[in-house]
Amino acid sequence: METANASMLTEFVLVGLSDHPKLQKVLFVLVLCTYLMVLLGNGILISVVIYDVHLHTPMYFFLCNLSFLDIFYTSSSVPLILGSFLKGRKRVSFPECMVQMFFSFAMGATECVLLGIMALDRFLAICYPLRYPAIMSRGTYVPMAAGCWIAGFVDSLVQTSLAVQLPFCTNNIIHHFECEILAILKLACADISINVISMAGSNLLFLAVPLLVIAVSYIFIVGTILRIPSTEGKQKAFSTCSAHLTVVIIFYGTIFFMYGKPKSKGTAGSGHQSLTEALISFFYGMMTPMVNPLIYSLRNKDVKAAVQNMLGRKMSDKHK
Repeated sequence: METANASMLTEFVLVGLSDHPKLQKVLFVLVLCTYLMVLLGNGILISVVIYDVHLHTPMYFFLCNLSFLDIFYTSSSVPLILGSFLKGRKRVSFPECMVQMFFSFAMGATECVLLGIMALDRFLAICYPLRYPAIMSRGTYVPMAAGCWIAGFVDSLVQTSLAVQLPFCTNNIIHHFECEILAILKLACADISINVISMAGSNLLFLAVPLLVIAVSYIFIVGTILRIPSTEGKQKAFSTCSAHLTVVIIFYGTIFFMYGKPKSKGTAGSGHQSLTEALISFFYGMMTPMVNPLIYSLRNKDVKAAVQNMLGRKMSDKHK
């Protein structure tokens, strides 16, 4: 194991599922196929939103940002994941590991804030429909989306900067598919109390606050929908936010299951990632970005109509 000095490693080793070589081959194919579907599904959704002027609204603008996030998030980690499956134990340089961790953390933090903003957008659209166009003008929703990205990158810069300054003395084995920040902090041979406090503050601002905004928004949304006299009106109002609510449940549900459940003594003591935890981590990192465009397209008549119009026009242009 090489070291730059007495306390700084030059590389980490991603173990992943090296204890399950047969499963690694299956997961390699699964991750590669899933990644291609992430690129295809989110790419189509972005193209449709840009192509169809009827979708140039705040809701679809935020949805377009969500698709960009999903593409960037998976692209920041998939090369390392595939490499760890191919080689069993993937060696990653210290700078490469920190860069990958920075972008993955930034995308995750940005998505948390963006989901909260999307809930706020649905709250304004359903609870204040007459004032909604004036409130959510282009001069409002574009800076809101930009603020989500800026906040996510600033938070990631703070967490990564604190992690980079830690000394890593002897152990460079990461029991994960990628350079995940909690797995890296466990390897530090120094007091990480500042990192823990900083991560707690980050969780409060980027997990708890957006979740609170989402919860309060949907309390008012449900109250408003229940006051709509017609059944058709209730269904139409709920259909505009059901896809977002589904994405929120999947996103936050997986996060809380990953980080909120108590670890077994054997797993916690050894530092090894159990097979169940590995598969959940895979689901969070790959499956969520893949199903997001499916959820929004399958449950949205406007998106399906826009896709059909776009494909129909391309087919007609080919025959000319």
